[in-house]
This record gives sequence, structure tokens and C-alpha cells, in this order.
Amino acid sequence: MPRYDFRSPRLYLEAALEEGVSVALEPAQAHYLGTVLRQKAGDRVLVFNGRDGEWGATMAGHRRAAVLHVGARTRAQTVPTDLHYLFAPLKAARLDYMVQKAVEMGVSRLQPVLTRHGQVTRVNGARLRANAIEAAEQCGVLSLPAVEAPVLLGRLLAEFDRGRRLVFCDEDAETSDPIAALSTAPRSPLAVLIGPEGGFAEDEHAALLALPNVIRLSLGPRILRGDTAAVAALALVQAVLGDWRRSGGSAGA
Repeated sequence: MPRYDFRSPRLYLEAALEEGVSVALEPAQAHYLGTVLRQKAGDRVLVFNGRDGEWGATMAGHRRAAVLHVGARTRAQTVPTDLHYLFAPLKAARLDYMVQKAVEMGVSRLQPVLTRHGQVTRVNGARLRANAIEAAEQCGVLSLPAVEAPVLLGRLLAEFDRGRRLVFCDEDAETSDPIAALSTAPRSPLAVLIGPEGGFAEDEHAALLALPNVIRLSLGPRILRGDTAAVAALALVQAVLGDWRRSGGSAGA
């Protein structure tokens, strides 16, 4: 039997999940399963809610009033890596992409940060959450990240947890080897910060470096767009300090 069922559709539900319960689907969910995926009564669906693990379920009812009957649990709930992703918002599709990739990379919190040279000042929180859910559904992730309201960089730094290490992606970092920069850090709660494509203002840069427990990280000799930098930085952090180093891991762990 394969380690994970990649063939059955997967759906996020708000309801509590346990064997034997029946859950009525929202109209959009019923449309997605019945019309888009052409699922029929008796077809298998995997469901999760970010709290109770993942469960097998079967379709019942018709497309406009579909119900899922929950069967046995397929995977126990996992504990996400304590990894916050702090980012200057991007425009439209690029922001959607960045959020989806951050969820796939296993972040536990999404925090938009407003800076002086940022290109976007308004963020649609509902859209961020919808993209997070879609990524979790498609990639076997069991835990949804918290989606926070945008915050000014100054306020973020003033209230920053001094026990959390901040991985600051800084093109002016003295250490050009990102793996070496991360390798000396202890495994502790982490936050990764990707700034605006216009760069940080000088006073913002100085305020970041004044924080304790800052790891300055270079992302190589080329200038990366914000969405590319997100994938690169999170991959480095997960590989050196995160859950990629766990033994016996599985999809969504």
C-alpha cells in the first residue's frame, strides 16, 4: 500500500471530525466535488480540519446538497514546525503563488509586513486564507498556518518575541554562504523575513540588525523576486534547521 493516497480528492472542513459523523458541504465545496471533479455518491474523499487529523469519507446526496460520511482516520494530526513567515506583500497572482509555496514549505504563520518601499499596502486576508487552504488540500498538509493582518515593520519589531530567531534575508549579509550562516544557529522557534523588492530603508535595515538573535542570510549572487526568494529561503531553513531533517517523515508532516 502506498505511503499516502494522492489520488483521492482532499477537502478542508471546519467541522469537528470523527468516525461516523456526517458533514453537510458548503455549496462551493459541493460544486467543486460534484461538478468540477465529477464525484458521485459512494466516491472516496479525504477530509481534514487542521485539528483532528485526516479522515476517509464518502459522498452522499446530490450535487447541490452533498453530504460526506466520515469513516476511519487515515493520518493522525501532525504538529507543525514553529516557523513564521514574514513578508512584504506582492501583487495579485504573485502573492497567491508565494502564499501557496509557503504553506507547502510548512510555515505555521503568515504575517504580511508593510515597509516604506513596499509596492502593496492593502492585503485581502480572505484571499490569503483561501490560497493557504487550497495549497494544504492539494499537497497533503494537515495544519493550516495562522493568517495575520498586515502590520507595520516598526510595530512588528517593537513587539517581536526576543526568544524567536529572525532569519533576515539581506543582500548585504557579510556571509555569502547561507548554509554556513544557518548551521551555527540552535534549533529554536524561527521567523523568516523577506522584504520588499524595493529594499528596506536605511533606518529599517538598522532596526532589523539591532534585534537580538538575528541571522543575516544571503540568497546568492543574483537578485531574486519576492516569490522566488520565499521558496529559496524557506527551503534553506527547512533543510538546515527545520523538519526536512526529521527521520521517518511523510507527506504533510
